[in-house]
Amino acid sequence: MNLMGVMSQEETEMNRRLGIRVLLGALIVMLVFGGCGGMGHLPGDGPSPDVEISAAQSAEVFRVLDLYMDALNALDLDAHVSTYHFPHFRYAGGRIVVWQTPEEAMPILSVEPGDRRERLRRALEPDWHRSVWVRREIVQADETKVHVATRFHRLREDGSVIKRFDSLYVLSLEVDEDGFERWGIKGRSSFAP
Repeated sequence: MNLMGVMSQEETEMNRRLGIRVLLGALIVMLVFGGCGGMGHLPGDGPSPDVEISAAQSAEVFRVLDLYMDALNALDLDAHVSTYHFPHFRYAGGRIVVWQTPEEAMPILSVEPGDRRERLRRALEPDWHRSVWVRREIVQADETKVHVATRFHRLREDGSVIKRFDSLYVLSLEVDEDGFERWGIKGRSSFAP
């Protein structure tokens, strides 16, 4: 990175390759464990029986995922994107996207708060009211990285389901821009568009 905080083309390419390597690892996990669609645990049930992870680590991972979803539903998009680590990747619709900043990941941050629900509805579903986790299972973990197989539903105001999506979230323990070590969402592979 130069003095102006701009990454060189080589650094950008290295970050892109890192995101692809992380994604490929996550996809291998999905293949090994049979995807995200089998019988799963309900939110908070924790890790698969064969995953070794401390109760504190598991609780912190689920706390981050709760904040991610709760902030989205509250339209607190600053809090929502604060759960990410950057660079952050998303694999969906056959494309891998790597975002370097919160503004790249969530352009809606520039929209006035009063207009955000309408913009989100246009991006998600016209009658979207909120989203909920219905499955979160830690399928692999070590001290600094966790893979969580998830299912979430997009809901209408009356609670009826609009759509269901399976995803694999990759959370990592990293030092953030303020120098604090914290768990965050490094990336995700989603069947949502």
